[in-house]
Amino acid sequence: MVVGDFPIETDTLVIGAGPGGYVAAIRAAQLGQKVTIVEKATLGGVCLNVGCIPSKALINAGHRYENAKHSDDMGITAENVTVDFTKVQEWKASVVNKLTGGVEGLLKGNKVDIVKGEAYFVDSNSVRVMDENSAQTYTFKNVIIATGSRPIELPNFKYSDRVLNSTGALALKEIPKKLVVIGGGYIGTELGTAYANFGTEVVVLEGGDEILPGFEKQMSSLVKRNLKKKGNVEIHTKAMAKGVEEKADGVTVTFEVKGEEQTIDADYVLVTVGRVPNTDELGLEQVGVEMTDRGIIKTDKQCRTNVSNFYAIGDIIEGPPLAHKASYEGKIAAEAIAGEAAEIDYLGIPAVVFSEPELASVGYTEAQAKEEGLEVTAAKFPFAANGRALSLNETDGFLKLVTRKEDGLVIGAQIAGASASDMISELSLAIEAGMTAEDIAMTIHAHPTLGEITMEAAEVAIGMPVHVVK
Repeated sequence: MVVGDFPIETDTLVIGAGPGGYVAAIRAAQLGQKVTIVEKATLGGVCLNVGCIPSKALINAGHRYENAKHSDDMGITAENVTVDFTKVQEWKASVVNKLTGGVEGLLKGNKVDIVKGEAYFVDSNSVRVMDENSAQTYTFKNVIIATGSRPIELPNFKYSDRVLNSTGALALKEIPKKLVVIGGGYIGTELGTAYANFGTEVVVLEGGDEILPGFEKQMSSLVKRNLKKKGNVEIHTKAMAKGVEEKADGVTVTFEVKGEEQTIDADYVLVTVGRVPNTDELGLEQVGVEMTDRGIIKTDKQCRTNVSNFYAIGDIIEGPPLAHKASYEGKIAAEAIAGEAAEIDYLGIPAVVFSEPELASVGYTEAQAKEEGLEVTAAKFPFAANGRALSLNETDGFLKLVTRKEDGLVIGAQIAGASASDMISELSLAIEAGMTAEDIAMTIHAHPTLGEITMEAAEVAIGMPVHVVK
C-alpha cells in the first residue's frame, strides 16, 4: 500500500457501470447499503455507449432512409433522397449522451459514489482502484462484479482501421460501398441490415447452417428472405472465413464454402463471432473465485460465487449476453446481499433481434418443451390477418404461443414481425404471472393494434379463433 493510501470503506462495491452494474448499485442503495461503483471507461457500459443503444439508433436511421426511398405503393414518392452520414452519427451520439448523462444522475440521486479507474482485487475484502495518476484502496463487505464482455478477435482477423468489431462498425465516418460481415448472429444481422438500408452492398459469411441460429428456423428464414429481397445482400452459410489482406482503401477476404476457396473485395470487414467475458484482469485468482475454462464465473441462483461475499452478474456468468438479463441479475444480487430471498428464474427473460422483421422469443419453444417431456399446444396467428399490420404495410410474420396442454398455461412464445420487441413483454409477463391462454384471450386488447395478435393467438390456443378459420 502506498503512503497516504488510507482505505475507503463501503458496504457494497460494484465493479462495472453497464446495465448490470449501475442497476445493481441503485437497487443496493435503495435497500439501505452504502454503495461505491467503479467504472474504467464510460457510465452505461457497452450497451449504452457502443452496443444496444447506438446500434438501434443507426438501425432506425437506416429504416427512415429506406422508407423515404421505397413508399411508392402508398402513393408516396421522394426524389433525390440523400444521407448526411456525419449528421446521422451526430444524432446517434446525442442519443447516447442523453442516456449516459441520465445514468450519472440516477446514481448520484441514489447517493452512489462513482469512482473512475480499473479495479484489482487484493483479497476478499479489499480492492485497488487505479487510474493514470493514482491508486486507492477500497474495503467492502460485499462486491458485485459486472465487468461485461468484449468482442472475440479471430487470429486471422486482427482489428484495425479496416477490420472492425461492432464498436468500429458503429463509428464509421462514411457509408461503405461494400461490407463483409463474418458471423450471422444478432449483432452481424442487425448491423449488416442497417448498412444495407443505407445502400451498402453486404456479404454475410455464417459458419453454421442458418443465420440467427438461436431462433427457430421458420423465424430466421423470414429474415433471410427479406435480406435477399433487398437486392444488395448476399448470404453464405456453412462458410468459413480464412483470412484478410488489408490494402490502403479496402480489404480482400478469403473464405471457404463447400471445399471451394473464394475471395471478396470490400471496403471493410466486420467480425461478429461472439464475445469473451472480462474476467482476466481483475485478480480473481487472488481470491479463489471459481471460473470455467472460458473465464465464466460460476454462480448460484442468487448470483453468489463460491466466495460468499462475491457476486457476479451479466455477460461474465452463464447465459446469453443480454443487457436486460444483466439488469435483472443485478437486482437479484443486490436483494440477496440485503438478506432477501430473491432467486433467478430465467424462463421469463426474452431475447430480441432488431432485424427485418423483428424477432422475439421468451420461455420454451415448441421443440424445447417437447425435449423436456412436456405435452404442449402451439397456436399461431399471422400478422397478415391483423388490421394494424395491414395499415402499417408490415404483414410479414406470425406469433406462436406455446401452452401446456393439460391446463393452457403459457410457457413460451415466439414472434416474428413488426414491433416484436415491444409485443414480447406482454408474453414475458404472462409467463411470470402464471397466466393461461384463456387469461390472455379474455383480456380486452385495443383495436386496431398489433397487440391484438397476442389475443388472437390465445384464442387459437383455446380452440375458438375469430379472425382465422379453425
